[in-house]
Amino acid sequence: MRLLLYTGKGGVGKTTTAAATAACAAARGERVLVVSADAAHSLGDVFEERLGPVPKTVAPGLDACEVDARHVIETHWGRVRAYLVDLLRHQGIDEIVAEELALLPGADELATLVAVEAFAASGRYDLIVIDCAPTGSTLRLVTLPEVAHGGMRWLLRLQRAAAHVAEPIARGLVGVPLPKADVFAEAERLLFDTLGALRERLLSPATSVRIVVTPESMVIDEARRALTDLALFELGVDAVVLNRMLPAAALEEAFFRDWGRVQNERRDEVASAFAPLPILEAPLAEDEVRGAAALAEHGARLFGDRAPSARLGGGIGLRFERDGGGGWLRVPLVGRDAKSLDVTRVDDELVIGVAGRRRRITLPAGLADLEVERVAVEDASLVVAFGAPAPSGGLAS
Repeated sequence: MRLLLYTGKGGVGKTTTAAATAACAAARGERVLVVSADAAHSLGDVFEERLGPVPKTVAPGLDACEVDARHVIETHWGRVRAYLVDLLRHQGIDEIVAEELALLPGADELATLVAVEAFAASGRYDLIVIDCAPTGSTLRLVTLPEVAHGGMRWLLRLQRAAAHVAEPIARGLVGVPLPKADVFAEAERLLFDTLGALRERLLSPATSVRIVVTPESMVIDEARRALTDLALFELGVDAVVLNRMLPAAALEEAFFRDWGRVQNERRDEVASAFAPLPILEAPLAEDEVRGAAALAEHGARLFGDRAPSARLGGGIGLRFERDGGGGWLRVPLVGRDAKSLDVTRVDDELVIGVAGRRRRITLPAGLADLEVERVAVEDASLVVAFGAPAPSGGLAS
């Protein structure tokens, strides 16, 4: 089963592009689900349908839904949420406000992933297309399983062990409600089972991210930074969609000639910045593209002879290389300043930080025993070179 995530700066046309991809694939015979992961849902508006958290058929072979974080959390982690509501109410917060506050930061992204994993595991679909929120939220969405699975599991175990010992005493001394064992069990299931499955799903070769841009410098710059962040977490970007391009016939008119010059410059900039990824161009439509039929036609113009669900490019990701007694790790840095990087060696792992995000990368056996000799930026890539055997254990940076 293929999973496609569409992301980009707000207002570039992600929803229309994701819906058009899904409608085109369904028209060509695939079983498709398109999911809105943006809290400000507009997928229903594009299809001219009223959508909810349960998939609804909007065309032959095509279902659509808008994820409701509250619905997903109450279904899967009702005990955890109920405990948070009780804790907030004990602090004097109104029940309605407490219920809203119990939807912690990241709840929308987590709910989306959980819902998508359930849909993917059902076997009902050949392709699932996710209309993601703007770039920052998308990065939280796709990096959440990695960060939470790697960092929170030890904290949860420690808290659970402490609570098991101290709870009987603390209940008689502390006025606030304390979590019971079933709350910890549910939270542990979330971290180990659910997030583990999500992590495998996102890192699978069957999952691709597509970045939507328009011919505007600020949009392109943000997309370039997003590409580096996605590559750092080994999430494969297989194409870039250059949206809202003026047709050649319009550019022949005098009024649009300057726009045409700028558009051609931006086209060249996108091709250079994202090479070797394929660039798909979508024309500026005369009116809003709405309804399944119009979306399928828009998708056909975008993809041409390509299958919408195909892996369109090889992606740009981190890679390891060996040479004689040494080796290298290369991470693309499209749109990132080298000064924003932080690279640390901890035993057999590298911790790479960029723009507030950190990724722990386990070194392959052939490099884990070698010492970091050099960290540099070469050809728009971060290069970490390994040479002589590393000292056993310890920290280097």
